[in-house]
Amino acid sequence: MPTLTTTSWYARRGKRLLDVLVAAPALLLTLPVLAVLAPLLAWQNGGGWLFRQRRPGRQGHLFTFYKLQTMTSRRDAQGQLLPDADRLTRLGRWVRASSLDELPQLWNVLRGDISLVGPRPLLAQYLPLYSPEQARRHAVRPGITGWAQINGRNAISWEQKFALDVWYVDNLSFGLDMRILLRTVGRVLGAHDIAAPGQATMEAFRGTPPPSSLL
Repeated sequence: MPTLTTTSWYARRGKRLLDVLVAAPALLLTLPVLAVLAPLLAWQNGGGWLFRQRRPGRQGHLFTFYKLQTMTSRRDAQGQLLPDADRLTRLGRWVRASSLDELPQLWNVLRGDISLVGPRPLLAQYLPLYSPEQARRHAVRPGITGWAQINGRNAISWEQKFALDVWYVDNLSFGLDMRILLRTVGRVLGAHDIAAPGQATMEAFRGTPPPSSLL
């Protein structure tokens, strides 16, 4: 199991306290926004507005992850889901660009599934693909935003993201979390790095090739 190197009070108690103190009022304040977006997204998506998926949290334990649903469930003649670019609705694209799709995760924060700041919770099928070093990202709760999100988000490679996630784990502190939260506001307002270059979202992670295969 990945372990956390710091034993500071903030890492053990303060981070969770900050999560609750910020997420509770934020969720209440944004409920009117969710009340407006939910029916609009349901109309564009053909019925669904809330995306649910099992994802790994701290130590790889699975939890139910929530987001606003920004894509339809359109499939091809063989029953396979169409590419993300074909399923992303016009409203969904704006909701993603403004990061409003992340609002339901405030409930995940209150439940203790995730934190305000931490490595992003990714797909469960990625778990066996991580190297031991990359797996250290699961030493802390995942987050709504994180060090990788303000340093490239979906515009950088998976390997770069994971290196940034592990750096965060090794340097976790109150000051770093405040820095990330403040910079997140600017990234959101500027709608930076929403997708990978040439992609509607982010290409799937398929594992990091061993160094010998890169020669």
